[in-house]
Amino acid sequence: EVRIFGLDARRDTMDIRYNIGYVPQQLSIEAALTGRQNVELFARLYDVPRRERAERVAQALSSMQLGDVADRTAGTYSGGMVRRLELAQALVNRPSLLLLDEPTVGLDPIARDGVWDQVDRMQAEFGMAVLLTTHYMGEADALCDRVALMHHGELRAQGTPADLKRDVGPHATLEDVFRHHAGSDLDAATPAGLREVRAARRTARRVG
Repeated sequence: EVRIFGLDARRDTMDIRYNIGYVPQQLSIEAALTGRQNVELFARLYDVPRRERAERVAQALSSMQLGDVADRTAGTYSGGMVRRLELAQALVNRPSLLLLDEPTVGLDPIARDGVWDQVDRMQAEFGMAVLLTTHYMGEADALCDRVALMHHGELRAQGTPADLKRDVGPHATLEDVFRHHAGSDLDAATPAGLREVRAARRTARRVG
């Protein structure tokens, strides 16, 4: 069978894209724009219908408790507010799948809890699936139904947090599980590894 990848295939690709929300590890806001303008930009990128756009943007900002500061420039926001603004951006199209790439890096515990409270509420409201990457094992244990442990680009273990911990020992934590499957390989002194650490620290300074 020969399939012609033309207009229909492009439409399928766009349909998939419109059903995915994404919060990257690196900052994705434009500091010179207001919070509302940032979310409006994403609404246009996701092709939210024009007649619904203003209401969708307002709802996304309100759901992240940013309605009162929506018309302030994003550069004046705190770290926790910035992450909530990025969630509003990712949720304005009401996605079926939300991808979160270390969304709480650099945040203090209060701001981190605030982000997860909002994600939990939006997941319950819209029934979306959430795929999270994190280095915080306690976060993964508390939030995830299933966990996949990666080390040096390889999948080392996967399952529910309870099953993974039970396989290692009666009092094991997810950190113990990771150490068990990663062994004693702590070689992070490669140039790529150093670049990743520096990038994460730059992000943390900008968010904090």
